[in-house]
Amino acid sequence: MRLITKVLATALTLFAGIAFAEVEATDPLVIAQKDLMKSFGGAAKALGGMASGEVAYDATAAEAAKATLVAGSADIHVKFEKAGSDPASEAKPEIWTSWDDFVAKATALNAAATALDVASADGIKAGMGAIGGACKDCHTTFRVATN
Repeated sequence: MRLITKVLATALTLFAGIAFAEVEATDPLVIAQKDLMKSFGGAAKALGGMASGEVAYDATAAEAAKATLVAGSADIHVKFEKAGSDPASEAKPEIWTSWDDFVAKATALNAAATALDVASADGIKAGMGAIGGACKDCHTTFRVATN
């Protein structure tokens, strides 16, 4: 009886995971937008790990992560210039109806990323609040809430 219970529990877990799996984007515009956001996530994770001490400080990796944030944030308005048509998009229509506000939030991220001092873990730690705040500000307004 225990084996059957374990098998059923495993099967239900697998099927639940499939049912709630992320929808894969197919629209090239949405793919580019999601790829940009994923690059930000990777950069923030690398920098956050160094800032918290979970990951050893690495000057080369810190510079690369900063460069990703600076270049990507300067390119947000290009990637989001047109709305994609894809159920996988997490972009709210307000991006295009409040374009100036969206660009201002992207500019704030660019300013925070540009100002980030990656010469030490302490410098990263001091600047990550501004980076996170800029991301949160934009996502709160312009990103569809996901579970």
